[in-house]
Amino acid sequence: MFAEEPFAGNPVAVVHGADGLADEEMQLFAGWTNLSETTFLLPPTDDRADYRVRIFTPTRELPFAGHPTLGSAHAWLEAGGPPARRDLIVQQCAAGLVRLRRGAGGLAFEAPPTLRTGPVDEPTLHEIAAVLRLHREEIIDAQWADNGPGWAAVELASAQAVLSLKPGVTHLDIGVFGRHPEGSPEAYEVRAFFPSASGTTEDPVTGSLNAALAQWLLASGKATAPYTAAQGTALGRRGRVHVTADPDGTVWIGGGTRTLISGSVLL
Repeated sequence: MFAEEPFAGNPVAVVHGADGLADEEMQLFAGWTNLSETTFLLPPTDDRADYRVRIFTPTRELPFAGHPTLGSAHAWLEAGGPPARRDLIVQQCAAGLVRLRRGAGGLAFEAPPTLRTGPVDEPTLHEIAAVLRLHREEIIDAQWADNGPGWAAVELASAQAVLSLKPGVTHLDIGVFGRHPEGSPEAYEVRAFFPSASGTTEDPVTGSLNAALAQWLLASGKATAPYTAAQGTALGRRGRVHVTADPDGTVWIGGGTRTLISGSVLL
């Protein structure tokens, strides 16, 4: 997901016909794939939705996540799912209903409402600086960017400063971004770090973070839409997140999707 070429971006596993799977089986399967997320497609329980999805990391269920939303919609459409509206798909997940658009550039999801915003408190900022192995003054700005996953979004002086990070162990979900030089194809470089059994894991491309980040940047005037963010560079994944906005301020997060593996699961 979020890549124009194969074997880049951030993969997701999508399981069709998951009606008969118990919660424990879904979690077990997601742990076995060991991908950032694995999703399970189910019939909707809300008449306004086209399908329902449950989203699991290897260790827990998430109410919402961005690249699994694009990947699930892609897989559902590819399997012949008929959306009720020609160019609009409605996904039901634990966070509620999420709208997706189909356009010439592919799929894009509507950024969901944030659950928590506002400045990050100083004690937490000092903790984040220590995790990122930075001096506190190297953090230009920081806001909570929580739309399910509870990201703390941190701005550094440049894209190069973001790419140079070698973080330590964290118990927070930390998103870091910095601006590319004027005239670059991408406006921002983004990285996302979250706690895991190994200490800290970097997510290749993160739709939820980019969605909440775009809402902050556009509302504050730090950025204008459309723009493209690069993510996964430090991991060799070449992810690209395309941000657009409607005149009413609705933010849309898009990226490339393609199927690389398909098959049957034998249980």
